[in-house]
Amino acid sequence: MKTAWRFVWQVIFILWVGSGVTAEARIISANPANYHALIQTLKPGDRLQLAAGDYTNGLPVHQLVGLPNRPIVIAGPVAPARAVFHARSGANTVSIVDSAYVEIRDLVLDGGNLPVDGVRAEGHAHFAHHITLTNLLIQGHGNNQQTVGISTKCPAWDWVIRDNVILGAGTGMYLGNSDGSDAFVGGVIEYNYIADTLGYNLQIKHQIVRASVPGMPATARQTIIRHNVFSKAKNASSGQLARPNVLVGHWPLTGNGVNDRYLIYANFFYDNPTEALFQGEGNIALYNNIFVNPAGDAVHIQPHHDIPKNIVIAYNTIVASGDGVRLLHLPDTPVAELTFTHNLIFAGRAVAGLVDAGNLAQDYASAELYLRRPDAAPPELDVTPIRRLRVSAARLAALPELTRDYAGQRRNPEDVGALSSAQPSASVPLLLARPRRK
Repeated sequence: MKTAWRFVWQVIFILWVGSGVTAEARIISANPANYHALIQTLKPGDRLQLAAGDYTNGLPVHQLVGLPNRPIVIAGPVAPARAVFHARSGANTVSIVDSAYVEIRDLVLDGGNLPVDGVRAEGHAHFAHHITLTNLLIQGHGNNQQTVGISTKCPAWDWVIRDNVILGAGTGMYLGNSDGSDAFVGGVIEYNYIADTLGYNLQIKHQIVRASVPGMPATARQTIIRHNVFSKAKNASSGQLARPNVLVGHWPLTGNGVNDRYLIYANFFYDNPTEALFQGEGNIALYNNIFVNPAGDAVHIQPHHDIPKNIVIAYNTIVASGDGVRLLHLPDTPVAELTFTHNLIFAGRAVAGLVDAGNLAQDYASAELYLRRPDAAPPELDVTPIRRLRVSAARLAALPELTRDYAGQRRNPEDVGALSSAQPSASVPLLLARPRRK
């Protein structure tokens, strides 16, 4: 049945996009009493402007298809009064089914500690692509570790998840299906603050053979995770339920997507008392990030459902009481390509499983000799170098923003770490808050 309906919606989507809709865009005012009736009237370019108030019947984004230059926008007021969507039993608050080119912005999603997700691309949907989630405050979704702030359970591609705050969820974002089906492809996740989750702040699931869905990218794509703050300073599960702040799984082992890559840069990873700050496999470029874990490990590159393959770890600043960077791989399957250079590492064990060449690695206690306030908690935490730190210039393939440091300042290629030490008087605050645009 799902296959039959998939075909129907493929035809509808192709006809809709090809129709070249040119009707004048509308701004439609709505409130808690009438918004449900108005949602299904939305056409490409329309904006449903929600009034401030309490919304108790969810937000069904079902069969809404905009156009690339005329998305459908559903928005609340910015501040101080907000449109607050309250969770209800048995239904995810923002439910996305067979929709594309839709922007959802400026809402508060209050889970009320119920076991439902804040935003979910539903498992019975056939697609959800070109979805933008902006300036959402997602709170009260910590009923259990499987309660998620933002989740995708159908084929999803070209999402933008930007400027959101997720506090105290079971899992902040869970993108893709647990069995490796229903891939999340080509997303941009930026300028979000995700804190105090039971499990992952963010997990992107491993992927098996990518589903054949019209519009699903067939060429190599990049999923970008940049300028976010990930913190598990409070509320983290322990024992078998312990999870890293961020985990990214492998791409398809054959066929479409096999050469996809994660670009993970200019993020602040903070505190995890029960696991590492980051874990990944597959094809990853991890650079310009700041990792601070006073309670344990920082970076684990290791097999999960497959193995690490093409890995770049460069220009990161790492301060961790446990392992700084640890690489694990199967004895008969070494990493296909590894670049590990120009990182500034202070850790209980700075490097494990890698050849330490071209980095500056010291023990954990030495951080205070090189950095301003590495032992403080935010907002006093400051890992800006107190003097110029350099090694021989790195030879790296071009990567977005590689020539600029974590703070957006142009770096000398001989610098080590995420923050340029060319101007050591310039301090960079590290806050547990939504990042400001650089």
